[in-house]
Formats: sequence, C-alpha cells, structure tokens
Amino acid sequence: MDTKRLKSIIGGSAGNLVEWYDWYTYAALTVYFAPTFFPDGDRTAQLLSTAAVFAVGFLMRPLGAWIMGRYADNHGRKAGLALSVGLMCAGSLMIALVPGYATIGLAAPAILVLARMLQGLSVGGEYGASATYLSEMATRQNRGFWSSFQYVTLIGGQLAALGVTLLLQAILSETAMEAWGWRIAFALGAILALAVYVLRRRLSETASFEALAKDRPKSGAVALWRAHPREFLLVVGITAGGSLAFYAYTTYLQKFLVNTTGFDRQTATMVMTAALVVYMLMQPLFGHLADRFGRRPMLLLFGFGGMAVSVPVFSALATVATPLGAFWLTLIPLTLLSAYTSISALVKAELFPAHIRALGVALPYAIGNTAFGGTAEYVALWFKAQGAESGFYWYVTAIIGLATIGFLMLPETKRTSLIEDQEPQGGSPVTTAI
Repeated sequence: MDTKRLKSIIGGSAGNLVEWYDWYTYAALTVYFAPTFFPDGDRTAQLLSTAAVFAVGFLMRPLGAWIMGRYADNHGRKAGLALSVGLMCAGSLMIALVPGYATIGLAAPAILVLARMLQGLSVGGEYGASATYLSEMATRQNRGFWSSFQYVTLIGGQLAALGVTLLLQAILSETAMEAWGWRIAFALGAILALAVYVLRRRLSETASFEALAKDRPKSGAVALWRAHPREFLLVVGITAGGSLAFYAYTTYLQKFLVNTTGFDRQTATMVMTAALVVYMLMQPLFGHLADRFGRRPMLLLFGFGGMAVSVPVFSALATVATPLGAFWLTLIPLTLLSAYTSISALVKAELFPAHIRALGVALPYAIGNTAFGGTAEYVALWFKAQGAESGFYWYVTAIIGLATIGFLMLPETKRTSLIEDQEPQGGSPVTTAI
C-alpha cells in the first residue's frame, strides 16, 4: 500500500474516533451537567430530561444518514467526512460554552437540544461517509483489514470518553465537576474535531468517486429504493441483528451486571472496559480473516454463533460470582460479534455502485440501527419489569436469526464487490480540494 493511501486511511479512521468520543462523552457526563440545564429538583427527573435529549440525538441519525449520504455521493467522500466532523465540532462547542438554566432560562435546554441534534446529524452521516471512504481507499487484497478500523476507532472513541471522564474525576472535586469540570471534556472534543476537520480537508479523494462521470445519476432515497430495493432491505435486516447484538453485549451489558448480576457500578465498569479493549483489538484480526476466507463465512460465524450463545451466556452472567468470570463470559459473544462488526460496513459498501454508495450504506443502516440498536436497552428493561428477563435473551437470539437469513441471501462480496467495478486502472488516490 502506498504512503498516500495509508495516510488517507489513518486520517479517515482518526476522525471516526473523535466523532464517537464526542458522542459518548454526553452519556458519560450526564450525571454532572444535568442540573446545569434543568431546574433544580429531583435528580432522577434531571437525568430523565438529559436522557430524552440523548434520544433526540439518536432519532436524528436517520436524517443525518440521508442528508450526509447524499452529500458524500454528490460532492465527494472527503467533503462528506469534513462536513460530518464539522457538525460534531459545532455541537460539542455549543455544549461546552452554553450558559446554564440559572443564567439564560429555557434557552439553555433549548440550545442543548439543538447541539445534540447537530451531533446526531453528524454521527448519522459519519457511518456512511467513513465506511465508504475506507472501503474505497483500501487496496482490494486488504480491504477487510483496513475497513475494520472503523470499529476500532468507534470503540476507541467510547473508551476515550470513559478515560477522560475518569481523569477529570481523579483531579477535580465533585463540586468542580458539576460546576464547570464537565465542560472540559466537551471543549476537548470540539478542539479535536476542529483539528480533524482541517486534516480531512487535506485527504485524498477516492479513485472510485473520481472515476464517476460528471453527468452521473444523482444520489437520493427514492433512487436508492427504486434501483436497489433488495440490497436496501438486506442492509436493514443484517443491521437489525448486528446493532441489537452490539448494544446488548456492550452498553446494556454494563447495566445488566449491576441490575441483574449484582456487581457494584465500579466493578461492572471495570469488567466492560477490559472486555471492550480486547474487543477493539480483535477487529483487525477478523477483518484479515475476511480478506483470506471471504465475507460470508465471517458473517455466518456471528449469525449462527450469536444465536447459539446469547441465551446461555446471558443466563450464566445473571449468576456469575466473580468479575473475572464475567469478563470471560462477556468475551464469548464479543468475539463472535467481531466477525460481523469488523466487516459490516465493508459488506454494505460492496453492495452498491459508487454514485449512490454512501447513501446506500448509511440510510438503511441508520433505520435498522435506530429501530433495534437504539431500543435494545428499553426492550431489555421492559422484559425485566414484566418479570420475564430471559425473554430479552430470546429476543436477541431471534433478531440475530433474522440477520442470519440476510447473511445467507447475500452474495460473497469479496468476489462480487461493486467497489472493484468503480475503480479506474491503477486505483491510486487523487488529491483534490473540497
């Protein structure tokens, strides 16, 4: 791989990390800034208010996928990447600087909602733009390996948000954290996003986009559905299973270890942090295996493996006695999930032609992710409230089964990749300005 191409892949991946750092920082610091934006009162009510704002950001992701996917298809991948991180920078800076409710009244939570909407648009667009960019920029022999860094940086962003939070907690008092300390994390995110914006403006455009004729068909949701309805539905279906499994095995599992297993919050956080580090490091390995053995074997490993282990692993975790035991049990589904997450974006990119690829990856993914990944915790807690917590284990199994049907219907995109069809001879990147 030539140096220019490698730099482009690293630049695209670094931006993804910063985007997800900014996204997860909100969740990590909610307990500190909730009183700043909402009237004094019950802490639970304050947290519910900030959680509702978090949900607004999540609901913006399909809209962001549509807007940003079209933009990346019509104006270039690097243009989409730069716009995406620019929106994230604006959202984080707004949160870092906006005065509290005591100073500007209802304008404070209103600005918080607006900032979170911008961040939701950004994250919704980032997935399609970065997946398309990394997939098109990588060499065909190592496309699975290099595209796996999208999830390396996604998980890395989550871990970075946790690390910054722990650092601030270590050096600042609780009073300082609530008064102004939480703003440091958002300000840092805005500064990093600005740096990545400058970096992304200097990236090379992909050869696949450069090869498109000037009179290429315009990207749009209607055009996507008319030309590729089967692929659209397949991406929604496989995303449903993959996203539900991701949120069940990561963000919800931390709460599960507290609410069901009985660990304290610090122990649960320690277990999940260690597991996420290992999970992050497994992504390139499974991406490499997909380059060697094909995409479908990896997807089916997750599909059939996920169906086989979800019920027994959750059942065992409910009664596990030690943190080490919980760690090893958690790694079982995360290892299987790595077979999917390492190449999930690549497989979607390989299904669509270049003129509509970014939208084709982003929009059906956002729909499946919002409907099943975004509701994972709510569904799990609903089953628990009904006294039938094991119902969630079977729900996860069933939706992974739905995704497995989709995996069986997919072509082996290592051989049929439409990315190959769109690359000019030589496939070297071309540097252009936005």
